Amino acid sequence: MIHIHEKTLQDLEFSVVLQQVSELCVTPLGNEKALQISPYKTKEELLVSLQLTNEYLSSFYNDNRIPNHGFDTITKELKLLRIENTYLDVHGLKKIVSISITVNAIVTYLKKFHEYYPNLSEFASHIEVTKLIIGKVDSIVDRFGDIKDNASTLLLDLRQTINKIKGKINASFSSALNMYHNLEYLDDIRESVVENKRVLAVKAMYRRKVKGAIMGGSKTGSIVYIEPETTLQYSRELNNLEYEEQEEVIRILKEVTNYIRPFLPLLQDYQSFLIDIDVISAKAKYAKSMNAILPEFSENKSMYLRDAYHPLLYLNNLEKKEKTFPQSIKLKEDSRIIVISGPNAGGKSITLKTVGLLQVMLQSGMLIPVHERSNVCLFDRILSDIGDNQSIENHLSTYSYRLKQMNYFLKKCNKNTLFLIDEFGTGSDPELGGALAETFLEEFYHREAFGIITTHYSNLKILANELPHMLNANMLFDEKTLEPLFKLVIGQAGSSFTFEVAQKNGIPYSLINRAKKKIERSKVRFDATIAKLQKERSRLEKTGQSLKLNEKKKLEEADKLEEINIKIQKKLESYQELYDSNQRLIYLGQKVNDIAEKYFNNKQKRELMAELFKVVQIENSKRKKVSAKQQKATKAKEEQVKKEAEKKVEVIRKKKKAEKLVAERNRSEKPKPTLKPGDRVRMHDGRAIGSIDKIEKNKAVVNYGVFTTNVSLEQLELVEAKK
Repeated sequence: MIHIHEKTLQDLEFSVVLQQVSELCVTPLGNEKALQISPYKTKEELLVSLQLTNEYLSSFYNDNRIPNHGFDTITKELKLLRIENTYLDVHGLKKIVSISITVNAIVTYLKKFHEYYPNLSEFASHIEVTKLIIGKVDSIVDRFGDIKDNASTLLLDLRQTINKIKGKINASFSSALNMYHNLEYLDDIRESVVENKRVLAVKAMYRRKVKGAIMGGSKTGSIVYIEPETTLQYSRELNNLEYEEQEEVIRILKEVTNYIRPFLPLLQDYQSFLIDIDVISAKAKYAKSMNAILPEFSENKSMYLRDAYHPLLYLNNLEKKEKTFPQSIKLKEDSRIIVISGPNAGGKSITLKTVGLLQVMLQSGMLIPVHERSNVCLFDRILSDIGDNQSIENHLSTYSYRLKQMNYFLKKCNKNTLFLIDEFGTGSDPELGGALAETFLEEFYHREAFGIITTHYSNLKILANELPHMLNANMLFDEKTLEPLFKLVIGQAGSSFTFEVAQKNGIPYSLINRAKKKIERSKVRFDATIAKLQKERSRLEKTGQSLKLNEKKKLEEADKLEEINIKIQKKLESYQELYDSNQRLIYLGQKVNDIAEKYFNNKQKRELMAELFKVVQIENSKRKKVSAKQQKATKAKEEQVKKEAEKKVEVIRKKKKAEKLVAERNRSEKPKPTLKPGDRVRMHDGRAIGSIDKIEKNKAVVNYGVFTTNVSLEQLELVEAKK
């Protein structure tokens, strides 16, 4: 039986996680239930819950999205169904129809895609799919939420009579309106509406001359509102009919409610099912927001959290667009307890809380943000002592409180326990507190409990070094700046960098030296050695990361070049095929041209046909027999290559055209020189250069040596002016 203490959940801020999950629910009842999530009591229940969330998460990444599960709460309707002789209003019936349709859609869908969602399908298998409720309500309620006229014969008769009476009211009112208007008894506005009834706007002086019921008057008293006598009779009849109609509507609603009443247990199941789906969906959305997964469960008592993120820190940093540093931590039977040491603000407590919170989340049926190669196990109990727990209410100091906690730990600690203690042993005399802490740690160790502690005490670091199934660990720091690198390193204790940090913060060197003399020389040497080793490890870690990054970049570049090379090779092959094909067609064209020219000269048809037949036979002898499908594929490929080539040719043509236009524009922009006899010139689109003999009427006689020609001056450009 699994039991996780409320104090542990509080220490690890599990309630903040639940608040974030509840905000992802789409219904108020789902929101309430999400806030009540707690660790499961049995492994069987937990595994089912994890599988349900994992399957729902997978629906976000495939084409088979689970239908929407939003619904309006029917708690009030369920209460009414438990009470005899009550009836549901139309709005309540519509909500019941809506929830029935939603559940039917989800259950049917999960059944259909059983292979994709086996656990969700099994989870929904006890829910009965029925359209009886939907059919019954739809038979009496229309899509606008009104009772249909044909819901009963009596209701149809009543509504038809009501419509006739309304017609008579309108007719009698119009008649009275025209009559009194002609008698000039009415005000300019003629009519108004009082208590949802049409009334005549009668001038106050004529109110006794108009027969009917006075319904009110204007604020000034100049107008009296009167319902005509004839209309009044019909109105009374209408009131009676509307009362009967309302009675019939209530009778119909009672009948439908009595029909639905036996389905009460099913409707309760519907609502509970949708609340559960809402919570599962919220857990899946929360998992998606931090790339969480369902890690593999270890068969033995061991856990390995690789690249584990603290959920709250990760989401907070994501919002601020800041980097979050993941941690990798391993606990197994031959390394059950990890002692993390090192200076403050290096991330020791966050590492501790990350492990604890992820374990609590996992045991509450939630996916966790770790690498897919991680593996996990379950603990029957998780004990924690994190933060300053000074109790004002109980008049306890921090140390007294912590001793009470340790006493509780000693009662509950066993091989199925995970304990998490921050700043172990603090709150009392360092020597005495350290000794007591060491004794506690030895006791936890001998009980084979699993745990992570953070400490500054050297004796605890030494103990971790001496005991075979206990490990030291430290948080890396930059060797020069002493800035934290937020990376946990297993296997070595961390220096507190006490004197280094003091020096960095401007404490005079003389004071630091005096402090060093006051403590045992061996303690300083021990701390200095640890600090030196830690700096060395930090340097190696950075070098290793840099090398890995460079290697990754080189591999990526090599892959890209290989891909480009393959593409170029394919393009060259395609263009070669197109070129060969075009060359063959040019050769054929030349052949046919030669035969045509021969026929043109000798007019020998027989010879022409023989030559053409010979050409066709030669060509066909080169062809390979292929299926229509292969031929089509080859043709399509050739067409594609041809199109690509044409596109590129078109681009070149456009480029050349643009260059030509620019050249012409430049020519037109330059002031045109005045041409005169003796100038050396050429035509704009020609290459031959001649000299002008004479100019007459915008035309020049250009002498090219062999011949002369008349050319318009507009077509000529100056090459060299006459000297």
